[in-house]
Amino acid sequence: MAQKRDYYEVIGVSRTASPDEIKKAYRKIALQYHPDRNPGNKEAEDKFKEAAEAYAVLSDAQKRSQYDQFGHSLGGHGFQGFEDFAESFGGFGDIFGDLFEDFFGGGRGGASGGRRPRRGADLQMPAEISLEEVLSGKELHLEFPRLEICVDCKGSGAAAGSKRSTCGGCGGRGEVRVSQGFFTLKRTCPTCHGEGEIIEKPCDVCRGKKRVRKTRKLNLKIAPGIHSQARLKITGEGEAGEVGGPRGDLYVDIHVQDHSFFERKDENLFCELLIPYTTAALGGSVQCPTLSGQAELKVGAGTPAGKILQIQGEGLPHFNQENQRGDIYVRVEIEVPSKLSPEEKKLLTELAKLRGEKIQTRKKAFFDKIKESF
Repeated sequence: MAQKRDYYEVIGVSRTASPDEIKKAYRKIALQYHPDRNPGNKEAEDKFKEAAEAYAVLSDAQKRSQYDQFGHSLGGHGFQGFEDFAESFGGFGDIFGDLFEDFFGGGRGGASGGRRPRRGADLQMPAEISLEEVLSGKELHLEFPRLEICVDCKGSGAAAGSKRSTCGGCGGRGEVRVSQGFFTLKRTCPTCHGEGEIIEKPCDVCRGKKRVRKTRKLNLKIAPGIHSQARLKITGEGEAGEVGGPRGDLYVDIHVQDHSFFERKDENLFCELLIPYTTAALGGSVQCPTLSGQAELKVGAGTPAGKILQIQGEGLPHFNQENQRGDIYVRVEIEVPSKLSPEEKKLLTELAKLRGEKIQTRKKAFFDKIKESF
């Protein structure tokens, strides 16, 4: 028979470790080697049992003292396996319920079982707004379904004159014990579905579910400057709770639509604008679109294509700060006319001569000459 390892070594703590340190170390090992996470793995199951045995001794002050003094014999009261463990400590599920509550699911039910107040579920819905509405803000008119307390049975689930009786399957606890290998787990009672009680005659309106689905209408004011992907929380506008529990919350996910002219970065707007080549050369001003109309864009003489010009204070407001606005950044492109009048051609030719520029006119192609001949 293989010699047992030192319990402190199994748990991975020192002999001076506190009960909390032992519990924390054991939880980590137990979750790692739990049979549900390692199906069919004999080595993991053995390590799980070994850790459970070590924890059963080290978590008990008296047995730990005996172990420190006498070793595995515990002064003649050695650990006799999991049958003895269940007898001495009231079952694996009770000893480690606090450790595995999240892993196994469910919690420890009290005398009232499933009749404890339960919070309603949170709801989530999307909402789209335009870039112009980011500038000015908007009031959204929301309409969505949610569960409400049944008015007919006032949330009891029972028809008028009917009553609720204690569930015989779980004795009113809302939970049943299920043996799984060498330990016991708690599961929601399949008879009453965790309620702890059985309804003799269900309500005709909600069919015993205690809540009914209704449409909720709500107005929500969106402050200027909101960003896409922002999530707004409206407390208490989710689904109704049960057994007097509070409502859940409503979350509204904002999506800002793409704009045909502007691109947004934080509170600033970016765009491209064609300006006349004469304005680029001589300087002047042009009208640039904004989200609320038009603004004057000043262009310096000799402005090259691709230069970034700025219009201050015509961008978007900072969220909830309407008096602070970003800017518009304009990348200018030079508009070159595709057709020129004879007079324009003459003026441009004279300008080219003044600047000492050589103009190479395109020679007529063969097919152009053919067309002229007809």
